[in-house]
Amino acid sequence: MTAEKKIFSAAGEKEVTRAIVGEFAREFMEYVDSDVVIVGGGPSGLMAGRELCRANKRVLLIERNNYLGGGFWIGGYLMNKITVRTPADKEMDELGIPHSEISPGLHVADGPHACSKMIASACDAGLKIVNMTSFDDVVLRSDGSSEGSRVAGVVINWTPIEALPREISCVDPIAVESKLVIDATGHDACVVRKLEERGVMSTPGFGAMWVERSEDLIVEHTGEAYPGLIVCGMAVSTTFGVPRMGPTFGAMLLSGKRAAEVALEKLG
Repeated sequence: MTAEKKIFSAAGEKEVTRAIVGEFAREFMEYVDSDVVIVGGGPSGLMAGRELCRANKRVLLIERNNYLGGGFWIGGYLMNKITVRTPADKEMDELGIPHSEISPGLHVADGPHACSKMIASACDAGLKIVNMTSFDDVVLRSDGSSEGSRVAGVVINWTPIEALPREISCVDPIAVESKLVIDATGHDACVVRKLEERGVMSTPGFGAMWVERSEDLIVEHTGEAYPGLIVCGMAVSTTFGVPRMGPTFGAMLLSGKRAAEVALEKLG
């Protein structure tokens, strides 16, 4: 009987396990103290992370799902085409996303192609990502004034913990510290909502859909909503009560970019 021809290297199960555990732990140890933590891996969060990493900042993005991109994958009404309005088509060009102008100033692209290009670009820039990780709470520190506090990190836990029966779900979370936090969690505005629960801020919630108004307002209001906390994307809509925009994503890209600019200004 002839010997079996070997194609791959001799690494076996234990080497594979050590590689996964070792590299994840090594990177995670480095990023428990980050310049910026981004909560939410949709287009605005990915764009913010990409821009910050290109400026040589240490950035960790946490995403509660096992995939990235949010609505960027599936577009509107489960039809995986996305639209962007000028001038956000220039961002699509920079990301290398093919698109077509369907009517003056309105461009359409394939959601999976656009999403994969953005994820690759963010990772190429150095963004570090942990999936299946849910935001649980904020880390608050005194800001040195008489008014109160600033956001100084996030408390996180594995997403599957939420599915455990209530009587056994007391699995303590862990915390990650950072100079700034960016809420990119979409309409849920999870970080902002947690501050509301703590009684330190209040929000009006997002308004009814109005595409022509909403995109401009989303970009305009992107910024620091509470000391140490920047909001971008649809979290802006919830925080400041501006209209929702539906399945068009230009403001997501520009808002993420604007959030990175604000963060860089804050970081000095």
